[in-house]
Amino acid sequence: MTEQDTQLPQKAWNLHINPWSFGAVLIAVLVLLPIISILWIAAHPSEPIWGHLIHTTLPRYLSNSMVIMGAVGALSAVIGTCTAWLIVCYRFPGARALQWLLLLPLAVPGYLGAYALVDFLEYAGPVQTGLRDTFGWATSRDYYFPEIRSRTGAIFVLTAALYPYVYLLARAGFREQSGRAHEVARALGAGPFVRFFRIGLPLAQPAIAAGTAIVMMETVNDFGAVDFFGVQTLTTGIFTVWLEAGNAGGAAQIACVILGLILVLVVLEKASRKRLRFHRMSRSDARIARSDLTGTRRWIATCVCTLPVLAGFVLPVSVLGQHAFRRSEGWTAPGLTEALVNTFVVGGAAAVLTVGAALFLVYGTRLSGASLPRYLLPFTSIGYAAPGAVLALGLLIPLAAFDNAMADGILSLTGFDPGLMLTGGAAVLVYAYTVRFFAIGQGAADGAIQRVSPSLPMAARTLGHSAGSTLYHVYLPLIRGSVATALLLVFVDAVKELPATLLLRPFNFNTLATRAHESASLEKIVEAAPSAILIIFVSLLAVALLARHMIRTH
Repeated sequence: MTEQDTQLPQKAWNLHINPWSFGAVLIAVLVLLPIISILWIAAHPSEPIWGHLIHTTLPRYLSNSMVIMGAVGALSAVIGTCTAWLIVCYRFPGARALQWLLLLPLAVPGYLGAYALVDFLEYAGPVQTGLRDTFGWATSRDYYFPEIRSRTGAIFVLTAALYPYVYLLARAGFREQSGRAHEVARALGAGPFVRFFRIGLPLAQPAIAAGTAIVMMETVNDFGAVDFFGVQTLTTGIFTVWLEAGNAGGAAQIACVILGLILVLVVLEKASRKRLRFHRMSRSDARIARSDLTGTRRWIATCVCTLPVLAGFVLPVSVLGQHAFRRSEGWTAPGLTEALVNTFVVGGAAAVLTVGAALFLVYGTRLSGASLPRYLLPFTSIGYAAPGAVLALGLLIPLAAFDNAMADGILSLTGFDPGLMLTGGAAVLVYAYTVRFFAIGQGAADGAIQRVSPSLPMAARTLGHSAGSTLYHVYLPLIRGSVATALLLVFVDAVKELPATLLLRPFNFNTLATRAHESASLEKIVEAAPSAILIIFVSLLAVALLARHMIRTH
């Protein structure tokens, strides 16, 4: 055998694997695993149920979901756009405060708003009680009052909770418009309504469409509010078919319908932005100049901007706060402290894991230059659009199978039964939160790394720093603000997440969200109130962060 022959096997085994590229691909695959799993389970059900669903419950699930999505999207678009236009273009009493107050409903998840609205308007609530006392009515048969636990009630609550998404993006869209275009229109005699419909609205259409798409996706994701109001939607259908009927394949097929709706929304939103291209003429182009409203119009503008804050924040916080602080025993009830600790542990772990994995993925993709991680990177944000119930279904079944196989293998080798190490604990919750909110971490990491001058890491590598050392000593100090923001946003979203937590939590494991939902479902609003107030308090941190960012860019 020649020397060349002896070198060939050695050369064949001397394979170089870039750890950054491999890690980036691995993270992307783990993030995409639940969606892949859903498609596989739906295509290979244990028993055929699709025909039964089509002829029985699926039309009802789909019609309710479509009606609620359309109504909430349309109402949120109107409220968010009108309030943003008034805030950007006019001065009226309370405008300076209202531009921040309009963000507050983001701190109140839809299911908490549902608990508060029902408690406020139900038969024994203060509104109907006051009507009976005022007019001398004895029973509910003496007067008419709209049904609160209905599809209309769900639309009202979700609109009040979600319109700030449209307001945020529409406000940014209006503020970035050319003030000169509006001045020219005003000089030509165009009134406020003409300027709004001919200039302001068309130029802000991409931003409004993006905000409306987010609202509709969040509406599909909702479980707590529609379940509390007794409305059967596609999300509640997943719970019913999976947990009550015991058919994971049917639940996965319903999940695919939801994914199809989400895909349609994303495509329509992208198409609306692609058709419209607007550019500012120069950086020095002035913004829209605010004008003073006079007479009754100034107070009408104040009322228009105040009503959404009252409905989306003041009402639920007042009702829940009254129950929470009227009786101190609710704060000492068994399980509240444990739920608070569980919430902070799983939410904190998910925030650290999500942002850390996103930072590794973005940095590894840029560093390696390989095509596969670059192609996979955009798809990792799909989890944010997928409802929590869909991700839970896609995670639990494959992880449970892997967990059982691993436990059986350890038992056969060592004689020790470790139990379910993944699905039997909170690790699966952390995984679900990571997939669900990975887009937040990815977006923050990608934007922050792009802002770092390429010369700085190149200089570090020239001085002998490794890729990991460059990330730690060069990038992290420069992007720590964006990283901290992403950590807070992921943590707050994990605190509010309900559907995935209900499906994936271990036995006898509660977070603040599940504790509030369980108590409210049993009509124990007093017991649910402390958990609800804690959720709102934590969520206010994210709202304060958004307000601070708006102040900086004001």
